[in-house]
Amino acid sequence: MKQQRTITRREFLRVSGLATAGLVAAACQAPTTPAPTQAPAQATTAPAAPATAVPTQPPAATAAPVSKYKEAPALAELVKAGKLPVVDQRLPKNPCVMTGYEGIGKYGGTWRRAFQGVSDNWGPTKVIDRAWGWFDKNLNLVPRLLESWSVSPDGKVWTIKLREGLKWSDGKADYTTDDIAFWFQYELQNKKLTPGFQTPWGDPDKTMVKFQTVDKYTATFTYGKPKPMFIYNMTRGGTGGGPTIAPLPVSPSHYMKAFHEDTTTDKDALAADVKKRGFADWQTYYMQFARQWNMNPDRPTLGAWVGKNTLTDEIFTMERNPYFFAVDSQGNQLPYIDKVTHRVYQASAPDVLTLRVTNGEIDMQYRLMSIANLPVYKAGETKGDYKTILGALASHVCFNCNLTTKNKPLAEFFNQRDARIAMSLAINRDNINQLVYNGLLTPRQYSPTKASPQYYEKLTTAYIKYDPDTANKMLDAAGYTKKDANGIRLYRDGSGPISFTIEGTNSIGGTDSDAANLMSKDLAKVGIQATYKFVERSLYTQHYTANDIEAGWFGADRALLPLVPEAIIFRGVQPDRPWCPAWGFWYTNPKDPNAVEPPADHWIRNIWKIWDEEIAVEPDPAKQNAAFKKILDIWATELPFVTLLGELPAPTIVKSGFKGYPAGMPNDDTVGDEHFCQGETYYWDDPAKHTA
Repeated sequence: MKQQRTITRREFLRVSGLATAGLVAAACQAPTTPAPTQAPAQATTAPAAPATAVPTQPPAATAAPVSKYKEAPALAELVKAGKLPVVDQRLPKNPCVMTGYEGIGKYGGTWRRAFQGVSDNWGPTKVIDRAWGWFDKNLNLVPRLLESWSVSPDGKVWTIKLREGLKWSDGKADYTTDDIAFWFQYELQNKKLTPGFQTPWGDPDKTMVKFQTVDKYTATFTYGKPKPMFIYNMTRGGTGGGPTIAPLPVSPSHYMKAFHEDTTTDKDALAADVKKRGFADWQTYYMQFARQWNMNPDRPTLGAWVGKNTLTDEIFTMERNPYFFAVDSQGNQLPYIDKVTHRVYQASAPDVLTLRVTNGEIDMQYRLMSIANLPVYKAGETKGDYKTILGALASHVCFNCNLTTKNKPLAEFFNQRDARIAMSLAINRDNINQLVYNGLLTPRQYSPTKASPQYYEKLTTAYIKYDPDTANKMLDAAGYTKKDANGIRLYRDGSGPISFTIEGTNSIGGTDSDAANLMSKDLAKVGIQATYKFVERSLYTQHYTANDIEAGWFGADRALLPLVPEAIIFRGVQPDRPWCPAWGFWYTNPKDPNAVEPPADHWIRNIWKIWDEEIAVEPDPAKQNAAFKKILDIWATELPFVTLLGELPAPTIVKSGFKGYPAGMPNDDTVGDEHFCQGETYYWDDPAKHTA
């Protein structure tokens, strides 16, 4: 098998997992010279740290062992006190070597952030959820948790190699193929925990992948069809997945067995704990408590920091993991920063966050920052002792009209192609851009960004011209000619005015609500009544999960490298962007109580067919991209939902002295937002000043 050391930037940008040869990667650090193509790649070993001299006074009975690696002072004290094994015993045999973007760091300090409580689970989670592989600064995909991976020439068999000695945060067990086997048998195939088909772990015909352990640290995944995107599916998910997301193969089996109804040795005690904690059933208890690192702090993780309390507290605290598996190029165990704190604020009070920023109480954060507040952030830099740096964001400002809404007259309206196009033509994007976003955004539809290899001008510019006259004519031609006393058009069956609610998690007075309200005024001019409604995120989740939502305002991202996250928004299977949640449920799990089968001749079936038969199984990146263009053509014709603006700058607050995150970094969910540069390598230039 011909092999290479990494998935290169060129291959990555072309969104290829393989060509005619299998690809293998063997280090966290990208090689500086080309790797041989004939011999198998060898793992990069971490450099030895200078030995620490053994004190001669007073003479010791036995000499202290010479350590190959160095560690944080706080951990060294625990080792000295006999409360922690020496660092060499805590690291894997071949640690991951991470290279920071601003050099070798210093140990210590606290990184302060903000979040919105339990419903903002992903705020803290994104700090640590990088998984099997990650991206270096050149966008090469290199191993992280894994030591290596390889793929057969036909693209059907993937072999992964775990790092020998990589320990869970409790230090009681290694991360081995036993953990993956537990996930595969008891989590992935348990219909209570994973009710729907998970596309990363099967073929387009919904045949489950065949998983096999080779030894304690080696396993294979065998598919019936080529699976070129396999390894990209595990760049994120290092915490095992969120409370409403199917479990991923990062599960500490030595701990989780006691919480699983099929493996526990005390079912009565388990049932009692489910009841005691107020859960209606075991599966909700397992998903939302037992396996959640930020709600059950005893649950071991593999991240750089471990949760010390829960998301229900005012300040959620994460402290360094003494068993973290990575070092820098000088052999210093990572992370550099001791502690990460997340202080809660209510989503309904965004000014609280802005005040914390300008008061200098946020150390480094992009999440929850608003581009509309950029002038305020800039004005507060001197007082708050920080800089506002801009990244390149792949998100869009849009509203998702739910084509599967339970409101039948509204569903009929939304499913009229000309009605969706008319709404798009009715919106004055330039006006919204100037009034809400200071002219910093670009009018466009949801489509791959200009930096994407899948950029497509035809979709980007489809129906974005402000043309209310044409919008009115199209609505008239579609049969919506009658209006009520307020000038709002009536449904064709005469049941009432065309009126719908757009739910969003941005509070009234925030950027999203301002943009939505201006858009609503534009729609009203052509006889459509839309009302923005703020809902707390947990309620928003309940609504789209039950398909009890008429329209959503949640943005649309994953547009930098859309094939990497399996184009989930373009395929309609990301329900928090609810343009067709019930159809998406049917596609993934026809037995879902909220699933609705789309019409036999509907264009969404063509999107799914192209993905399943031409993209998901295609090893050739050129053919993949050509097939994806067919999906983009469908979007350009049908316009599944209406987008206003895109190409947002990503305002990121960086406190003076905080190192490791330079300006201009890519910012998208796919690459971890502000955690692209790997937060384990972030540090303070003077940690002693930042211990609060």
